[in-house]
Amino acid sequence: MSPRAAWRLERLGFREVYDFVPGKMAWLAMGWPREGTAARVPNAGEVARRGTPTCVLEDLVGDVRDTVLAVGRHVCIVVNDAGIVEGRLRGSALEETPEATAEEAMEIGPTTIRPSEPLEPLVERMQQRGVRTIVVSDLKGHLVGILYREDAERALEAAREHDGS
Repeated sequence: MSPRAAWRLERLGFREVYDFVPGKMAWLAMGWPREGTAARVPNAGEVARRGTPTCVLEDLVGDVRDTVLAVGRHVCIVVNDAGIVEGRLRGSALEETPEATAEEAMEIGPTTIRPSEPLEPLVERMQQRGVRTIVVSDLKGHLVGILYREDAERALEAAREHDGS
């Protein structure tokens, strides 16, 4: 919102008014709330599963594996001290290298998308490439969650059914 509009809202009695300088696209890329007709179709951030196990670079894979399996998952996102996505542990890395650190065993720099990513073209790309999951991170690189293609497909179908009624 422009500074002029922010001042006007304050004049009208609103107490918590902010001038978000980076703009609308940055707002959406952070995964923050949206309104209007475009909000009827869910985006990646709204469908991504939260609560994905995370670990830090120094954690031992054997310790991480126990935590990951305890919550019924098969992947752990490796983050640095600032909470930025650095890598991913999955599959054989969780099974074969218990004495290694997460940094030593991780897939470096997994593909990530922003929460604002529209689902329809994303699902099409995921289907074409045989991708089942993708990491969702905000504009600053913080983990939002994991988007499962099956969840995205269901969300798109539900949005289509809602629009058709």
